[in-house]
Amino acid sequence: MAGNLLVAQSGGPTAVINASLAGVVQSAVASGRFGRVFGALDGTLGILRETLVDLTQEEPAIWKLVQQTPGAALGTSRLKLTDAHYDRILAVLKVHNVHYLCLIGGNDSMDSAWKLSRLAAHSGYELLVMGVPKTVDNDLAFTDHCPGYGSAARFVAVTMRDTCIDSWSGKLSTPVKIVEIMGRHAGWLTASAALARASTPDGAPHLIYVPERPITLEQFLEDVEAAYRRHGYVVVALSEGVRNPQGELLGTAVEAVDAFGHRQLGGVSAVLAEKVSERLRLKARFEKPDTMQRSSSALVSQVDREEALRAGQEAVRALLQGISGKMITLEREEGPTYHCRTGLADLDKVAGVERLLPEAYLDTNGHDVTPAFLDYVRPLIGEPLPPVGFLRRHAVPAGLPPWIEA
Repeated sequence: MAGNLLVAQSGGPTAVINASLAGVVQSAVASGRFGRVFGALDGTLGILRETLVDLTQEEPAIWKLVQQTPGAALGTSRLKLTDAHYDRILAVLKVHNVHYLCLIGGNDSMDSAWKLSRLAAHSGYELLVMGVPKTVDNDLAFTDHCPGYGSAARFVAVTMRDTCIDSWSGKLSTPVKIVEIMGRHAGWLTASAALARASTPDGAPHLIYVPERPITLEQFLEDVEAAYRRHGYVVVALSEGVRNPQGELLGTAVEAVDAFGHRQLGGVSAVLAEKVSERLRLKARFEKPDTMQRSSSALVSQVDREEALRAGQEAVRALLQGISGKMITLEREEGPTYHCRTGLADLDKVAGVERLLPEAYLDTNGHDVTPAFLDYVRPLIGEPLPPVGFLRRHAVPAGLPPWIEA
């Protein structure tokens, strides 16, 4: 089928979303099977506004640099599409002779891709649609993991390792630190904080809380107090969406919601740090890396970047085979050495399904993960964490009576 290909990026960017874009564009141009390759500025909003750019006119050498650049090279948006929007999008595609569409995004984007594919089929317009997965939340169904997650997990692992050592060294001044990590309903990213323990004193972070394991405020305070008695300081990693047994957010939420009705979470770490200070009389501070978790180019996982590139390439390959209404998946192969192949999942089955941490990855104590999760996530972050060293602190014998603090 002759025609042009259009690619768009949607939702929150990741550190490797541009690798998927490069995979799509480079493969499409190299195939020689498309008239032109267009990009939509600012996601589906760009299609509606008809702000398209001709990516075939870009210098070929730029794509290697684009792959290493954070953010979304085309820009993104979080517009919830209505029936009127879909009609307009289809009209734009028709006027620009677009018969192939690649949408790079998360769950909501896969839903939009499916609905657009269905509308085109019902209207008799020949349009092949392919979803390219992307999300640091790692919560898309029918794929072992999502491009973007490995790099965000590496960022969390390295940052948690470093801040745990910082807390250990300054525990006499601020004994409790609470780090709030992205994750509305799924705790995949927060769970990756456990990777820090291989190179931190006392196995910090000491406590890990994810939305899949409800927790009361009272139990949280008991856990913190117990960890403090054991170690003399406490580092906590918790998801922004952690909830109590009644399903209510343990912290506060900003009242604003996005176009899809998702509440903009944030603030649980500040609330809990205040409660620790009030109830336990321990000085506490909170940290919230927020969007830095998804945008760090310095801590990208090479495994993640290569798989993101491959996902874009496979999307074009599938379209050229006449396949439509699918999302590219990553499928882990059996064996002691990590290998991953690609597959396909139906967009209508992916849309609206959130993949949570399975029971096998969650410790029964309510504030930890299991070795099975570490085996799952370790190969996704690429190279091992940079090494650190600790002094042996050989003591010098005292020459005076003990000092008694006033």
